[in-house]
Amino acid sequence: MVYVSITGFRALSVWTVPRFWWHALGSMRQAQTAPGNLSVDARRINGVQHTLSVWQDRAAMSAYRGSAAHLEAMRVFPKIGTGHSFGFLTDEVPVWSAIHGRWRAEGERRATEAARRAQV
Repeated sequence: MVYVSITGFRALSVWTVPRFWWHALGSMRQAQTAPGNLSVDARRINGVQHTLSVWQDRAAMSAYRGSAAHLEAMRVFPKIGTGHSFGFLTDEVPVWSAIHGRWRAEGERRATEAARRAQV
């Protein structure tokens, strides 16, 4: 089993794109050398910037997520764009052709859950 993380990001405006790329490149370099990272890749799909990273386990991904360049990127994220990320344990790493649909489905699920919590 490996832990897979999928992220998707859309800049709020053309003015926030350079700031996004600054943080994205730093986070990508950090991920490539992070302990426990097995692979990391990024692609633009339907106007959304995605990353797909594969980790030995969730603990390795969490250590990366909470440090250095990635931590700073998460701090500025709400100011420069929208999107979400999610992760899961799996025996098979998803192929890129399935990433965007899975990312959208997860976003819709989260929005539905948030709406339910707001009604309580």
